[in-house]
Amino acid sequence: MPAGGSLWGGFWEQRARQLQRQVQSFKTLNVALFFSVQQYQERIRENRSEATRSLAGDGRQQPLRRSRYPALNQLCQGVRRLKEDLKEFHASSLVLLRGYQAEWEACVSEVAAAVGGMRLDAEALQACQATAARLEQSLQESRARLRAERQRRRLLHNALVELRGNLRVHCRIRPLLPLDNEPGDAVSQSSAVSAEVVRAVDDETVLVKCNRPGHPSINKTYNFDRVYGPAESQSVVFGDVCPLLTSLLDGYNVCVMAYGQTGSGKSYTMLGPHSKGGESHSDMGIVPRAVEELFRLISENPPSPEVEVSVVEVYNNDIVDLLAKDSPAVTSGAKREVTAAGDARKEAAPPTCKAVGSASELLRLVRGGLQHRARLPTLVHEDSSRSHLIVTVTVTTALGPDSADPPTGAGRKSSVCGPARPPRPPEPAGRAEQACATLQLVDLAGSECAGVSGATGPALRETSWINRSLAALADVLGALSEHRGHVPYRNSRLTHLLQDSLGGDAKFLVLLCVSPSQKHVAQTLQGLGFGTRARQVERGQARRRPRSRTGAV
Repeated sequence: MPAGGSLWGGFWEQRARQLQRQVQSFKTLNVALFFSVQQYQERIRENRSEATRSLAGDGRQQPLRRSRYPALNQLCQGVRRLKEDLKEFHASSLVLLRGYQAEWEACVSEVAAAVGGMRLDAEALQACQATAARLEQSLQESRARLRAERQRRRLLHNALVELRGNLRVHCRIRPLLPLDNEPGDAVSQSSAVSAEVVRAVDDETVLVKCNRPGHPSINKTYNFDRVYGPAESQSVVFGDVCPLLTSLLDGYNVCVMAYGQTGSGKSYTMLGPHSKGGESHSDMGIVPRAVEELFRLISENPPSPEVEVSVVEVYNNDIVDLLAKDSPAVTSGAKREVTAAGDARKEAAPPTCKAVGSASELLRLVRGGLQHRARLPTLVHEDSSRSHLIVTVTVTTALGPDSADPPTGAGRKSSVCGPARPPRPPEPAGRAEQACATLQLVDLAGSECAGVSGATGPALRETSWINRSLAALADVLGALSEHRGHVPYRNSRLTHLLQDSLGGDAKFLVLLCVSPSQKHVAQTLQGLGFGTRARQVERGQARRRPRSRTGAV
């Protein structure tokens, strides 16, 4: 029992200790709850105080709230109006949207129709392109036929000129130069264009714009056998002169004459720049090119003919031989005279003729003669020629026993007419027949106005003689074109010296040089009128100039 009692005692002691711990924990919990209750009570008191203060504040703000009621009402009314406007905007937006949608559907339909039409247009475009290609080919063929017909027309025209004996007239328009501007004018592209009143419409037509103060503008056109624009080179101009050299070797007399106002480019066309020998080949004039071409043709057709040259000038109506050396004191040539008895014409003192064997030798003599040619600077031209220059090349060629004058010139390249020597009487049979033909290259002095050129004293006298001789030349051409019974060759030494070329049966070419500027339009019109009158001259067909020399056939 005692053992059992001890066990129960330990149990109860343990149980008592547990109960004590529980009691202690409950006490602790009770204390914590008490403190919590105290805290909650304190919070309640604080909340009550705050509520009391809030109620008191609401009572003070009540009048302020009442004063704001009208503004709040207005704000509410504005909000209602905005809502109504928003509803209306929404409704109108729906209407616009429906309209845009309808337009979009219409555009889609149009695009669909256009896409469908494009397929048809593509087929039509291909058909048009094929048609355009055929038309382009037809146009090219028509242009080729037109060029061929133009060439054929020119050949027929050349043959007609050979038959009728007209002088051929070519017109060359030089480029604008600084001297063409009025004093004080600035040189500019716009002023140059406005000052240019003469231009080449095509290769046969010249257009002149006549603008006189106080008068309406008038356009005048002139037609010539060939027109060269400012851009065409010396070689192009010589290309139309070159066929005449073949005629020269065939025994026909040939004359090439440059006519125009001072400063229009005559000496440049005939001789090159300032007649100097150091110019480039592209600037060479007709004289050096003709000489070189002549000797080239001679070298291809042996036996070589005899070639002689003379150089004279007509200065103040005096004929001056530029190759003469009559005495050591003569440095500017010797005067020569031309007299006439009835229809016969002879030279009392023939000009010096020198035989030459090459082009360089002939050109050396020509340049030597040009050193004595009268020149004087003027306001229009710094190297103005004061005399008419005539270079005569005589070619004597042996003809075969069966040689005869060809038929009309229809098959020949050249088509210009007028002689430099009178016909010789026929020689007895049994002698070798030779063709003695002359090539005259004439560089006329330019017509000028003394008021424009500023010529005074001796220069004014030179100007007077130049203009008088050119007027006499125009009178001769007028008499020839009108078929008058009397032609006034002896009104001037120039026309008297060129009588056989002007009124004979040589092939004659006039190179009409004109200035394109407004400043010189009066002189230009005068020169174009001269060329028009020259084209109206009709003479007989060109003939060979045979003569006989002793020798076995």
